Formats: sequence, structure tokens, C-alpha cells
Amino acid sequence: MQRTLSTQLPAHVGATVRIAGWVHRRRLLKSVAFLIVRDAAGLAQVVVTDPAVRAAVEKLTEETVVEVTATVVANGTAPAGVELADPAVRPLGPPAVPPPFDLYRPALTATLPTQLDHAPTALRHPTRSAALRISAAGVAGFRAALDARDFVEIHTPKVVASSTESGANVFALDWFGRPAYLAQSPQFYKQLMVGVFERVYEVGPVFRAEPHDTVRHLAQYTSLDAELGFVADHTDVMAVLRDTLAGMLDAVADRAGAALATLGVTPPEVPEQIPAVHFTEALAIAGAPADEPDLAPAHERALGEWARREHGSEFVFVTGYPMAKRPFYTHPDPARPAYSNGFDLLFRGLELVTGGQRLHRYDDYLAALAARGEPVEPYAGYVDAFRHGMPPHGGFAIGLERFVARLTGAANVREVTAFPRDLHRLTP
Repeated sequence: MQRTLSTQLPAHVGATVRIAGWVHRRRLLKSVAFLIVRDAAGLAQVVVTDPAVRAAVEKLTEETVVEVTATVVANGTAPAGVELADPAVRPLGPPAVPPPFDLYRPALTATLPTQLDHAPTALRHPTRSAALRISAAGVAGFRAALDARDFVEIHTPKVVASSTESGANVFALDWFGRPAYLAQSPQFYKQLMVGVFERVYEVGPVFRAEPHDTVRHLAQYTSLDAELGFVADHTDVMAVLRDTLAGMLDAVADRAGAALATLGVTPPEVPEQIPAVHFTEALAIAGAPADEPDLAPAHERALGEWARREHGSEFVFVTGYPMAKRPFYTHPDPARPAYSNGFDLLFRGLELVTGGQRLHRYDDYLAALAARGEPVEPYAGYVDAFRHGMPPHGGFAIGLERFVARLTGAANVREVTAFPRDLHRLTP
């Protein structure tokens, strides 16, 4: 008999079916026992009245894997409006050792460190797995939105020979006796691939050896990167980002509706035109000094509140960051060279996306590196490509875990990360 998932049971009322999953909970009443079985799709309620079956159910521990053959009966008070009657219950393995928290409760009561220590079982809780389903749907939407715009998915190295992009905050490793580093981003490679495909994207891990110990930082996270050629300036990049975010949220609503319902989340609308403010204006809105070189978290929160109040938007672009705070490959604003054609996108008062227009002329790269006192040699393999013709281009990078955390209202990015890696955590 083919296995039936819990969500498929309403289509089989009156039939005998076989389900399989984990013992989510047992409720042993005087005249009847209820066995709640959890599978990847949801929960199924099994009604046990036979004394012999009840005796077997009483011996089961929570999280034991079982198979149940029973008749589907309509019951409006049961999960999905049906329950299973006259069951035969067969364990598919030895009795499970129960985890150190109750997975059947509506919310996990264990502390976050305890949950992370026991992640393989904590992630079975519907609220934890719901966040990961939303994450998966968001990635599917990212790919679909860019595929529809003729982007090509690429896969770039995560081990690199030089720690060039952001200085010392890299993880070093031994590569057959030579020094190597974990890549902080696919930035250089995705730019080079614009010279091949014009429009490219990548979904992959990035590594930041920054000693942050905050609720929004990880040492390894998933970056959703895109780069496109033949742009007029950074506003073309912002337009593609806007449509990509809308596609991601549409995919989340379409593919992860049950997960959103589990967490009580309604995805926000992405405005047709996301409000945008220049960095200098953003400082004034946030009440920051005019000579502030960057936005602090408090400034970002103030801008998020302003965007919601003045524009009804959960998103706001900040453009024109000072060149001094942007990487050397950033294209300056031709009208105000001290400021960049770069941007951040804030989502509910937190930086979610960084992007902008890049330099595309070889001589401009030489000048930019010289202006910062940087030698050309460590960048030779990257910069040399610009001698062979590169179009005006730009791109962006979305932090997946931050996206899901802001969408779901998680207080800590680790709540929506399966196995987080940070300053303190390298296991499980």
C-alpha cells in the first residue's frame, strides 16, 4: 500500500491508508487514546480503542518513527478534518530517546542556545521548520525572478588565493601547503562573469571572520547575489532588485503559505517604486550629524519608521553612500564624486541588501587602487579582465537569513538558520 501524507488524508475518507512519521504526542485517556503522528506535511490524529493497540502505543516514546495502517474517518475537530480509526501501529525503529524539550507544544520553551545545541531535533518543531520552508521558497523566488529576466546561474569558488576584498576579516586555511582563504563574497567572480553572460546570479555561502556577537550577524550565511551588464547607473540595478524582492515574496506566499500561517506572518507588499533617499538626506531624517560617515543601527531603525510613516513602505533605499565607506570597485557619482553610485536597501529598519554600480574601465581600477594606497598585484587576475572590454555594470547581494528573520519577526537571525556558525558556534 502506497504511503499517504497527512495533508492527503481528506481525499481518502472511507478508505484504508498507510501513513508513516514521528510520534508527535500521545494522549492517553480512560476509554480512548490519541496518537498524533507528524510527517513532513503536517499532523494526523489516530484514534486507538483496541486494548492491544493501546498497550503498544503506551510503550511508544515521542519522536519514535512509526507506520500506521487505518481507516480515514471524517471529523471536523481533528487536524485537516479527518482522523484515522481502527489502526494497526508498527514501529519502524527502536524507541526514540525524547529530546530535552516538548516538540508538541505550540512554541518551543527551551532557550535558543539549548535549541541550537540540539538543532537536529529542535528543527522538527513546526515553528522552526516553517522558517526554513520560507527560506527555501524565498530562494526559489529569487531564482525564478532572475531566470525570467535572462540571468544565468553561476557557481564561483569559495576558496580563494588572496584576502583582497575586505582586508583581514577572512578565514585562513592551508591549501596543499599554500595559504588560502574562504571567500567573503562572489563579488569579483560575478563581475567577471558579466563579461560572459551579461546577467548572472548565484546562491551560495559566504564567510566573514568578523568578531560580531549580535542577533543579526553570522560568520557564515547564504548570499543571494546578482550582477547585470549594460546599466545606465545604479538605478537600473535598484529596479531589478525591486522586482526580485517582489518575486521572492510572491513565491513565499505561493509555496510556503502553510508555514506563514504557522508563524502568523503576512508578507509585506513591495511598492512599485520603493522610496529612496540620498545618504545626506538620510542623515537628516535620522537626526544624525551631517558629517557622519555611515548609518548606525539606530539611524537605520529611524529610517525604517520614516518610510513606514511617510510612504507606507517596509522598504527604503539609501543611495549615495560616501566613497570612503564603499569598496574600491564602486562607481562614484559623476555629479558628486565624493559620493557613490551605491545603495543599501533597508527592510523594516535593518540593512538587507548592499549594491551599486561598479567601475568598468581598467584605468579607473588602477586609479582607484592607487588612491587607496593599494597595490595592483593582489588584484591582477580580477583587474586584468577589464583590459579586455567590460560593459557598465552593477549588482546586489541579499542576506538570506536576514531576509527571513525580518519577514518572520524573529528576534535573532539564528532562529531562522538551521545550523548557525558564529563567533562561538561550530557544532552541531
